[in-house]
Amino acid sequence: MDDGLDRRELLLHLGDMLEALSCLTRAGRPDALVAQLAKEQDSLQDFGFLRALASKMTVAEFSARVASAFFLWPKELLDSELNRNLLASTVQHDLFDGNRDGWKAYVAHMQKKVKWYGAGLPEIKADAPSGLTLDAAEDASPVEASVGAAPATEWDAPDEKKGWPWPQPGSTS
Repeated sequence: MDDGLDRRELLLHLGDMLEALSCLTRAGRPDALVAQLAKEQDSLQDFGFLRALASKMTVAEFSARVASAFFLWPKELLDSELNRNLLASTVQHDLFDGNRDGWKAYVAHMQKKVKWYGAGLPEIKADAPSGLTLDAAEDASPVEASVGAAPATEWDAPDEKKGWPWPQPGSTS
């Protein structure tokens, strides 16, 4: 399966997340609500995914959650085997925990470019009644579960670069 275009779209989305984070932090208001700044600031108008976030999420909380949700993406997007569930589940767990409606809206946004994104993941528990805390993000995440499941021999194996983005042996590209 050629998933190069999906990887490209996910990498572009990661860049959009980082750009939105940069715009939010430049406002110099870590306690401000992301939803409010997204309405006020022209620089944030192109980031429709911000509307899916919990209404009580602050810029500081968004910063921490984005870092946790996306830190594995560069490595995963360069792996020869794309772990689709890991890419989506870290975002679901770290950025949308307790925000079922927001997750559904975010997945719909993402599936416009990457059809499989978020498909097959378990439902999020009911929406959180009020503000969010980072305590939930400190629980065992999907990342920890996937890392813990890797056999020890896999960790000691040499890093072979096969498949995308590395050319196949004998290719001229």
